[in-house]
Amino acid sequence: MSASPEMTSSLFYTTLAPLRSAVPGSVPGAGGGGLVMTPMEPNVTSCEEWEEAHHLLFHVGNLSLLLGLVIPTTLTLHMILLRLMLMTGSCLFITWATLYRCNLDVMVWNVVFLLVNFMHFFYLVYKRRPIKIDRELKSVYKRMFEPLHVREALFQRLTGQFCTIQSLKKGQVYAAEDKTSVDERLSILLKGKMKVSYRGHFLHNIYTNAFIDSPEFRSTQMNRGEKFQVTIMAEEYCKFLCWSRERLTYFLESDSFLNEVFRYLIGKDITNKLYSLNDPTLTDKAAKKMERQPSLCSQVSMMQMRNSMGSTSDTDDILNQIHRGGSSGSSHPVNQPTLSDHTLP
Repeated sequence: MSASPEMTSSLFYTTLAPLRSAVPGSVPGAGGGGLVMTPMEPNVTSCEEWEEAHHLLFHVGNLSLLLGLVIPTTLTLHMILLRLMLMTGSCLFITWATLYRCNLDVMVWNVVFLLVNFMHFFYLVYKRRPIKIDRELKSVYKRMFEPLHVREALFQRLTGQFCTIQSLKKGQVYAAEDKTSVDERLSILLKGKMKVSYRGHFLHNIYTNAFIDSPEFRSTQMNRGEKFQVTIMAEEYCKFLCWSRERLTYFLESDSFLNEVFRYLIGKDITNKLYSLNDPTLTDKAAKKMERQPSLCSQVSMMQMRNSMGSTSDTDDILNQIHRGGSSGSSHPVNQPTLSDHTLP
């Protein structure tokens, strides 16, 4: 049984009921003036025939949007690539709307999208610009901070606002025993070599890329107003990076990641200094004198020699080993703190 033409036509479109408008006039049987209801054109709600496919630019533009949305977030540059693909799609839509559709509203909206995405793209690229680190600080960054995943921008913030690079000539004193306050600064040696002594006895040297006063910084975090109990002197021309202690402490309190980095670096530096105190091969005549007097480290309390640096939990075990071992402590290696001791986020 064949379908009627009316049934076939209803498969392609549907219509709403005709709307009737009220037009002033006479209605038959109403005896004169009144309203006449006249039917209007039917309102078509679905397509009777589909248009041909749009130009290739339209499809390439949509493909660009799709590629931008499926970029995995595990990629380092995924946000930059996303903005780049969105900008490409907008450019293609603008070209399509201008040259092939002559459609003003499509063109205007895509110009707006292009501008918004370009601003985001520029900001993201700007954030990833290469940071220029001062030549004198490159070695410190590469040796101490970069292995702990401190970014150049964060290192620049750390060293660019409240620290200075200072120098000492050979024989000048960085800190004098029982005279210099420990509350003022924290420093890293950039160039040269310094000697640490206690009451005229040589203790150890400080070399480049090492903290100068890390034991004092750690031991006096809770107790202020103390003095250095050692003398630190430049054995040759020295340069060092110096932070204001108060401002550095405030800055570290506002950045938990960098605070953990400093705790680890200072703990490791203290351990290295404790190693060197018991190392019988320190250098020249001072080492030979220590070999003849191996009880120096046991005669003088470590707490006195480096300003109570063993009062913290990081160095208690190390101090106990050195106190028990005396001069033989160098034959019993001390475990250096690892990154797991101060977990970084």
